[in-house]
Order: sequence, then C-alpha cells, then structure tokens
Amino acid sequence: MAEDIQDIDMVETRVCLVGPDVQGNQALSKALQKLNLPVVKSSTGEEFMTDSDDYDTVFILAEFEGPGFEALHKSNLRSRVLGPSAVVHCAEMGEVLPSVQRPLYCTSMKDLILCFTGFRQKEKLSRLVDLVHFMGGSIRKDFSTKVTHLVANSTSGDKYRVAVSLGTPIMTEEWVHQSWQRRHTPAALGTDEEMLKYKMQPFFCCMLSFHGFSEEETEQMKELTKMQGGTCTPVGDTSSTHLVIDDSQVKDFPQHVDASKVYVVKQEWFWASIQIEARADEMIYQFKRMETPARDLKPPIGRTPTSRGRKRPRLKETTALLAQDSDNDSPLLPARKRRSGAGPGGNDAKAMLSMSGSFLDYTETPERILDDDDLGLDDSPLPTPVPPTPQKPLSARHQRVMELTQTEKNYVNILQTIVRVFKEPLENKDQLGGLPLAAEEVKTIFGSIPEILDVHTKLRDSLSQLVADWSEEKSIGDIICKYKPLLLKAYPKFVNFFEMSKETLQKCMRTQPRFHAFLKIQQSKPECCRETLGDLLIRPVQRLPSIILLLTDILKKTDKSNPDHLAMERAIAAIKDVLDHINEDKRRTEGQVQMFDVVNEVEGCPADVLSSHRQFIGRVDVLELGGEHELCGKGEYLTLFLMSDLLEVSKKRHSMMADVKSVFKSPGLLKAPAGPLKHVELFNLAHIKRVVDIRDTEECKNAFGLVYQSPGTGSDEVCLYMFTLLGSETTKKAWLKSLCRHMANTTCKADAENFLHSVNPEDVELDSSAIVNTVGFNRIARGFSKKAKRVTRQFSFSKTPRRMINRAVSMVMSPARGGMQMQREGAETPLGDLQGARNMASSIDLQHVPMSPMGTLVTPKKTKSVSLGHSASKRL
Repeated sequence: MAEDIQDIDMVETRVCLVGPDVQGNQALSKALQKLNLPVVKSSTGEEFMTDSDDYDTVFILAEFEGPGFEALHKSNLRSRVLGPSAVVHCAEMGEVLPSVQRPLYCTSMKDLILCFTGFRQKEKLSRLVDLVHFMGGSIRKDFSTKVTHLVANSTSGDKYRVAVSLGTPIMTEEWVHQSWQRRHTPAALGTDEEMLKYKMQPFFCCMLSFHGFSEEETEQMKELTKMQGGTCTPVGDTSSTHLVIDDSQVKDFPQHVDASKVYVVKQEWFWASIQIEARADEMIYQFKRMETPARDLKPPIGRTPTSRGRKRPRLKETTALLAQDSDNDSPLLPARKRRSGAGPGGNDAKAMLSMSGSFLDYTETPERILDDDDLGLDDSPLPTPVPPTPQKPLSARHQRVMELTQTEKNYVNILQTIVRVFKEPLENKDQLGGLPLAAEEVKTIFGSIPEILDVHTKLRDSLSQLVADWSEEKSIGDIICKYKPLLLKAYPKFVNFFEMSKETLQKCMRTQPRFHAFLKIQQSKPECCRETLGDLLIRPVQRLPSIILLLTDILKKTDKSNPDHLAMERAIAAIKDVLDHINEDKRRTEGQVQMFDVVNEVEGCPADVLSSHRQFIGRVDVLELGGEHELCGKGEYLTLFLMSDLLEVSKKRHSMMADVKSVFKSPGLLKAPAGPLKHVELFNLAHIKRVVDIRDTEECKNAFGLVYQSPGTGSDEVCLYMFTLLGSETTKKAWLKSLCRHMANTTCKADAENFLHSVNPEDVELDSSAIVNTVGFNRIARGFSKKAKRVTRQFSFSKTPRRMINRAVSMVMSPARGGMQMQREGAETPLGDLQGARNMASSIDLQHVPMSPMGTLVTPKKTKSVSLGHSASKRL
C-alpha cells in the first residue's frame, strides 16, 4: 500500500489547454505561472489521454459542452476537467488544483448542499444537477438539516414545508441558471446578495381572491400579491387556489365557493406568508364557517319532563298535608332524603351550621320559616348571624386618585404592548427570513420607549401601593415629584424625534413588504385592541399633558388643610417643568437640524456656521433700501437667517421677467422670488450696535435698519443698512423683538429693549416716495444691461459715444426714477447703443408714471444718498 502511495506522488501534474479560447486567456496564463505547472496545448486533448501513467493531466476547457467535452468527461480514464475560473480561483487562494472526479468549471457553489423538489421533467432536473456539480455544489436526494438550499418548482410538498419550518433558503431554478451565467467571474458566489432576488416568492403559481376587505385594502393586497409572485382572480373563479377572507368582518364565505377545491384562509395567512417570505401552512390559518346552531326542541336543563313529572306528585302530596288539621304550629312536611352518613342525631347538620356563612346562610324567608324540629336539631341556641359591614362611600379625592392609578396601569400596558408585541420580535435574529428591518431603523422608530416604560412601571407600582394602603393623608404629590428626574431623562429623546420616528415608520411600511406584513399580523392580536403601531406610539406624547389634567382634578378635591395640597401643587409644577424642558429641548434640536438646511440651501455659506452651541431661530425675506454701505444694492431681494449669535445675509437669484412684472408694485405687496440663495454677508450679533425701527407711514411700511460696526474699525465708523420686511408670515414687531433678545444674550446684557430705537423716515434721510420707482427701474436697467452686453459680444456693433447714451437714457428715465441715480458712479452704461435706449423707452408704460394736473411729467424732488455721520450715530 505504501508503494502505491509513493507511485502516486511520483506522478507529475501537468495542465493541458484545450482549444484556442483558453490558450489565449491572459488571466489563466498568469494563474498557471503562479501555480508553477507545466503546460501543454491541444485542440482536443485526446493525444494526452493515453500517457496517464506518466502524467496526471488536468484538462482546461472553455466550455463544458460539445463532443470534445463529452469525450474527456466520459472516458474510462476519468481525466480531471477544470474550467478557467476554477484554476484562477486556486491561484488567488494559493491552493493546489482540486482532485475531483466530476468536471469543475468554477467554485461559485462550493460548500453548498442542494436538494430539489417539485420537478417532474427528468431532463430538466438532470441538467440542473449537472450545473450544480460543475459549480462545485453537492446534491442530496432527501431533505435534511445539512441541506443549505432547497431548489423548488412549486410552493407545496413535504420538502418545501420542512424547509420553511427550518428557515432554509428556498430558491428557484433560475438561481442555478444565473449562477452558471456568472461562471466566468472567479469571485462570483451563488450566495451573493444580488442573487437573493432569485428566491422562491411566497405566492409562486398561486391565484388569490379576496373577500370582505375594503376597496383600498383589496387594491393594496392585490399589489402585494403581484410583488410576491402571485396572481389575482375574482371571487368564485374556478382557477383560484386561495380565497383570503377578512375574518374580522366576514363570518361566512360565499355560497358559490367550493371549499374542497380552494384554500379558504384568514387574512393572517396572507401577511404571515409575506413576513416569512414563504407560503405559510394553510391548515394553521384555515377559515372555518360559523355554523348557526339548530333549534333544540328539548327543554332547558333542569326542566326535563321526567323531573317535572316527579315534582307534580310531591306538590299534590304537600298540598294534601297542608289541608289536614294538625296540632303543631307548623305543617308536617314529607321527609326528605338525607345524605349518606347523616344520622338522626343531626351531627352533620350542626357541623354544617358551624361552617362559614359563605357556604350556608341561615336566613328567614317569607315562603317558609324553619324551626329546630324541621332541621332535626336540639334546642341549643344558634349563633346570631353577623350582618355585613356597610362599606364607606369613597371620597371624591380617593376616586380621582384611583382614576389616576388606573390610567397609569393602562398606559404601562400600552408601553408593554409596544415593546413585547412589536419591538422585541423585530429584534429577534432567529425569526424566519431574518430581520425585517435594520437595527438603525428599529432604534429610530421606537426611540426611548424602554426607558419610558421603566419609569412608568415604577410610578404605577408606587401609586398602586398608595391606593392599597389608602388614607386621606397619603401624599400623591411626593410620588410624582420623586420621578421628575427620570421623566426629564426619558421623554425628551422620544418627543424630539417623534416626527422622524413617524416618517421612518411610514417609509418602512411602503418600502418593506415584510415589515408591513409583520405589522398587520401583530396589530391583529387582542393586545393591540385593533390599534396600529402609529396610534400606540403617539401615547407617550399625550401622557404627560393628561397627567397634569388628572393632578389638577385631584388638587381641586384636596382640602387646603391637607398636607398633600402643597405637594400636589409642586407635582403639577414639576410635570409642567418637564413639559417645558421637553419643548425647549425639542426646539433646540430642531434648530440644530435646521442649521444643516441653511448651509445646504445657501451657496457659499461658511462652514463654521455649524456649531453645537448654535441654534436656528428664524428667517425673513426683505428688500434692501440702501444705506451708507449697500450689501447688494437698492431693490435687491435678500433673506436674513437669524441664529442664536449670528445673522446670515443671503441673496435671492431672480429672472429679469419677474422684475418687470413687479415694477410698480408696493414693497409691502412684493413677494420674494423663489430660487436658490447665495451667501452675501455673515454678521455677528455682538457687532450690531442698534436695531432701528423706522416708523410706518402711508408710503413706507415695515422698514427697519441695522447699525453695524465691523470688527477692528474705529467707534465712529459705523454702517446703516435699511430693509423692508416682505410677506405677512412674520410681523416687524415680533422680528425686531426676537433679534434684540438674541443680541442681548450674545452680549450678556439683561435689557434687550435698549438695543431697539425708533425713528421717523426723515431722521435717517429716507425718502419713502422713491422706493417703488427705484426698485422697478433699477432692476429693469440691470436686466437690459446684461441682455445688451450679450448682443454686443455676439454681433460686435459699433458703439455709440457714452455721452449720447447717457443723454438718451436721462431723457427717458429721469421723469420716473424719482430723483434716484440711474447708476452708481463708475458703473458701465446700462445700454449697449442708442437703439437699445429707444427700444427701452418704447417698452415703458407711461400710464404708471406720475403726471401733473396739466398732463406734463412730474420730476420728483431729488434726494440725497443716505449717510450716517458722527452726530446721527450718537442719536441712534
């Protein structure tokens, strides 16, 4: 035996490349060089099959089909046949070429054990088995726990049912074919994530009908049926395989449905199939018709004819005895049968009378008065029965406390339902089909529910103990105040992200069919009382306000002399403090989230705006009126973003046509154009010295100014920027008050009103009558300037002298521009040539230009540009 092994080791391994496809494969050549194996080439490989005694030849073929492959594969010499992918894989992993008797093209199904079910055509099954072997997989005829994948052609059969119960992946035959299509990729595996789409769908080859559901639910279930590989049919269709019934609404299925030819199942079967990603067992969810019990003509129990017949002779006998004369005071009644063991001495009767009154109550009734002779007792006196002690009526305070305790118990039950029915099953890694949701999504949906449950479980136990040992001096307020720190810790995290939790829940329901099915199954359980998870999750948001109402009601029923009165007031204040803390924390959290929106919305916004201590306060749209230093120019639309210590100024981009339409509108009626924003300036609130409230007039409304001192400049060099507030979402008073309050917080000053100073328009030399025309014509001039420059660059027109252009523009625009300068000093001419000025003049509607009573154009009084000197700065 040792000599045979030595002979085998002495045989040299060589590789034969069969065919031009593998001979020109560069990746294969590099792999063979890495394996350091001798290589021979052949067109068929037949000449190297006869020298098997001297060499262990491994034949490499490009395709595992055709006469050449069959000759090598079915030869009596059992030559090793490999594919290029298998050789490349071995070279990459540093392994020797596998010693296999079957041809091996690739290793995409290495270590996989497959079992087949539902295939009736032998040729198809044989081809699938060969492909699995070519990819390194193994086949088992019988299903067992060692099988890693079940390849099925139907959703029925014992193998399918066992695979579902064990959680074994069930694949379609397309999975095998697609894995074979990827055989040229050495790293491709049949277990890759992209191959999961070839799993057997739960409603494969099933035809479903729905009965008893609403129209909306029916459409939703039909859509899910198609997504899960099924087909929908009308109720009563002979081709239908399943009739799904809403068992909560329907107690019977249609008469024309033959239950022997179709599965009649509850809706739970539908959702369970989607959740486990396999066809659930119909016997577990079988819908049973509610049989109407037939009328029974027999008399009720206890009134059978025989018993009634026996009573009639007794009644007649008793009546006859009562009619006889007797010396006794009481009538002689016929003897009754005694229990066995009850002697004439009446010892058993005495023993029964000595028992608790819950078993025997000795009372006199109007129908019959028993004496000692009737009972067969002696003349010994009987104990006098003690009447039950009447319960004291509950006080109003006690009733309210019991109501608080009961609502707390109900609330804890709801939280336990959320955790036990929904959260814990979602986190169970051993469930069929794996986790329906990722851990991050589960955490987002449920948040701090376990912490809230822990706090209220302790609060419930404390209240229950108090009610069990109730007295009017018991303190409810101390119990509530005791749990204030825990409430402060548990609730803000849930309330702050409740909207995100709700959005995540809705998104997962739309995009995750398994999660949707899971919710449907769990919500149908009696613990949920037909409430959805969304309805249950909103209860923590509502609980604390309801506790305040209950505590207030208890306080009303608590006497002021009661020691608990002051404690109740502290308890109500404590819950209100918790709510205020939650609201403030929620506002702060939302402000930090909105900071990211500002950075994303404003192009060029400085990145250092994002800070953990900074919060977003609000935003307003304004129109710049000009000042000593203009930010973007008169009439420009700006957006101001107020943060806790900064003021971001951004510019709205606009189109020229929007400017033309808003030429003669009042600034109060203007709306800021929609579009992206561009960063202009970032003001530190500590450098804004004053907020100027410009009093409203008939022509100038919602105007205000900011006195700003740039850092590093002298105290006399200040700038005044003036704006008009647009829109009606925020009032000027509220905006200025908020701005001043945060300026005071930034500079650590207590009185925010000192930053606000009110002036008249004349005090800042603002001519409000020129605002409208300045806005319109300046915007149009800039627009035409851009258009004219483009035309000049394209056609290279000869330029008209600048003074002629200025004279023409002045003749056209000076009557309507309200004394405002046409262009800033040093700016380019707004028109490209004289013809452009004439076109502009013809395009202006003169009916909006102010006219004198005689019909002549009125030239408004020219105003000076606003300049803020040293004396004016001190006045502000």
